Amino acid sequence: MSKTVEFFFDLGSPASYLAHTQLPDLCREAGAQLVYRPMLLGGVFQATGNASPAMIPVKGRYMIRDLARFAERYGVPMRFNPHFPINTLTLMRLLVAVQLHQPERFDDALQTLFRAIWVDGVNMGDLAKVAGVLVAFGFDAAQLQAQIAEPAVKDALKATTEEAVKRGVFGAPTCFVGAEMFFGQDRLDFIREALGS
Repeated sequence: MSKTVEFFFDLGSPASYLAHTQLPDLCREAGAQLVYRPMLLGGVFQATGNASPAMIPVKGRYMIRDLARFAERYGVPMRFNPHFPINTLTLMRLLVAVQLHQPERFDDALQTLFRAIWVDGVNMGDLAKVAGVLVAFGFDAAQLQAQIAEPAVKDALKATTEEAVKRGVFGAPTCFVGAEMFFGQDRLDFIREALGS
């Protein structure tokens, strides 16, 4: 595959969840490789001065309705998490730990965590609930919780977040096709066009 789509995302971003439900098929149809780039959205916001639209009440209400429209259009389940916003530092390190130590299970971890947050409405800020979700899907929660403290895991997440900011990322999801940047889950048609050119 000569073309790739780099997908910079954070599990706590509902738009990242929606993009994730569509990108694998989009890339498969285009004969492109999807490269997952877990980043810490809070770090991106801090570096760029950006903030979640949910922090502005009228914008937040609109965003929730708009995301529901897209979920319906895509035919995917979605429930806006009642515990939003969630501090995702531990979750993103956990995902990076799987990516580094069990790459063959990365898709399983991604599906499991996205589903827990954006379909099942689990409070993933509660470490006991995170462990329960992981165990239910066959992960060794104790092993993963030990791995998230590893310097290599912390450094990998930090490096990807810093790289994202250097490349102009200010929110999630952000995709790159080559040097071309596409922000938001509602830019999938442009990604498809870029892959076809």
